[in-house]
Amino acid sequence: MKNIVIIGASGHGGMVLECVEKEGKYSVLGFLDTYKERGTAYNGFEILGNENDILHLIEQYKLFGVIIAIGNNWIRKMMVDKLTALKPDLRFVTVIHPSSIISRNVQIGRGTVIMPGTIINSNSKIGDFCILNTNASLGHDGEMKDYSSISPGVCTGGNLILGEYSAISLGANIIENITIGKHSIIGAGSLVVKNVEDKSLVYGSPARPIKYRSKEDPYLKGDKSIQKFNGLHSKKSKLHL
Repeated sequence: MKNIVIIGASGHGGMVLECVEKEGKYSVLGFLDTYKERGTAYNGFEILGNENDILHLIEQYKLFGVIIAIGNNWIRKMMVDKLTALKPDLRFVTVIHPSSIISRNVQIGRGTVIMPGTIINSNSKIGDFCILNTNASLGHDGEMKDYSSISPGVCTGGNLILGEYSAISLGANIIENITIGKHSIIGAGSLVVKNVEDKSLVYGSPARPIKYRSKEDPYLKGDKSIQKFNGLHSKKSKLHL
């Protein structure tokens, strides 16, 4: 099998590892992680270094490609940009867990991860570097733009448009014919019945706007890695309703 490494040794990285192993298309050599010590282990695999070691690893192990295991959409984009600057022709592989159900005429972009139990209905389009998490469903004719993500247990109606870098959080439900702008977050357990503007945080049942957000704002619980990655501290502003 072709050799790959996983970028990101975290809980999400462990899930990605399982998907790769179950799919059986690639052999994982180990992990690269920005913040973990080289030579330590994660899920039984060695931390081989960080993203700056990619050129050495390609030469040493004849890597076929990499898969990005970073849950935060904006940090995932920054990591892709950094790796592409280091190696412009670097191959980013797509991983699909075999328990997922994918209907006819579905398009799936590069670097995307599809987790166990996911259902993707007919004529849907999934962009590059997206995440569809465990037991999530994407309705017919839906579209996920690049770097967007759907969390575990999310259910979306048909004709969803999910903007670039936007995330639908755990267990949320989206009715049919909804457009969610880019850099937006749908809060966990929400019911979305209206379109969502760019850079919005919405929450509740029915979901209402809570505030505007910056693209750098963390949104996963305990996620402070954005500040580590780029040294920026986001400013929050209230949304005028």
